[in-house]
Amino acid sequence: MGRLSGKVAIITGAALGMGAAEAKLFAGEGAKVIATDIQEGPLRQVIEEINAAGGEAVGLKHNVASEEEWKHVVQEAVDRFGKVDILVNNAGISSTKTIADIEIAEWNRVMDINLTGCVLGMKYCIPEMQKAGAGSVINISSIGGIVGMAGSSPYTAAKGALRALSKSAAVEYAKQQIRVNSVHPGIIVTPMTEPSMKDAMPYYQTFTQLPYFGQPEDVAYGVLFLASDESRFMTGAELVIDGGWTAL
Repeated sequence: MGRLSGKVAIITGAALGMGAAEAKLFAGEGAKVIATDIQEGPLRQVIEEINAAGGEAVGLKHNVASEEEWKHVVQEAVDRFGKVDILVNNAGISSTKTIADIEIAEWNRVMDINLTGCVLGMKYCIPEMQKAGAGSVINISSIGGIVGMAGSSPYTAAKGALRALSKSAAVEYAKQQIRVNSVHPGIIVTPMTEPSMKDAMPYYQTFTQLPYFGQPEDVAYGVLFLASDESRFMTGAELVIDGGWTAL
């Protein structure tokens, strides 16, 4: 308890899966949480659970691709809690199209949510971190941002760009004690992945060396470490949480 006491965190994509696990864990460790998502119903349940357990969280409907909505989210955090210390850019969507098959409209949508949304989050949160004197940004990338994944070209392109963006931002803001790291999950059982996993379990089992799949909490604990002062000497790093996928 208390690893994030006194911290204010914004977590996107917090209605389900990894984002929900992060929001609950952060609140349990003392952070005041602004949890955002486009899905209001599930997000409301997460907020109710956090507050019932004695945590402090606010839920906001949020399209991360909207610059105006980002301005609103950050202003709400400042108005309610006085500052922003932590940003977790967790929101994202998948795509299973090849380069030849992808429609440009879908390509743009994947980029808008998985990459531009993270740029906007940093654009509006980092000035508040500068005012606070320090901060931690955690960008949720993917193993697909490190290795190739056939049939997921738009997704891997966005996640790979997010990996590189995190390193550049880390260099830009290190002297101001604003740390930027990326997290690269492998196969994690979430509402986004579970339907396809049921249809092709033997295939998915090839992507972990451990005899089980990752759960949202497995990623959330890694994100908690990067958000906390325990990782004060880490910036521009890649935290891989993949069950040994990239060990081979």
